[in-house]
Amino acid sequence: MNTPPRRTLSDLKSSERFDRPAVREAYELTRLRFELAETVRLRREELGWSQSELGRRAGMPQSSVARFEHGGTQPTLPTLERLADALGLVLHVCMENPETRDRGLSHV
Repeated sequence: MNTPPRRTLSDLKSSERFDRPAVREAYELTRLRFELAETVRLRREELGWSQSELGRRAGMPQSSVARFEHGGTQPTLPTLERLADALGLVLHVCMENPETRDRGLSHV
């Protein structure tokens, strides 16, 4: 059975569907969740780990990793810290003024 290739956020953004206002609005509502999920999935795959292996290293069940990678959860900061640590990544949390964000002026 052939499975379709995984679609990335870049694929979605460049698709014709993303031009539709409803799709763009729905994306913006869940953007951070999907960007975090994609970062975790890509890093896990880069390391050659299964979801079970990441779950073991992060102290969570494989089903939680799967739900997270599909954008099905709103993770807590402790969960993000455990995932980042397990993946050898550094977690940065930043709040920005949307009016100055595009000009590179942010506040941490």
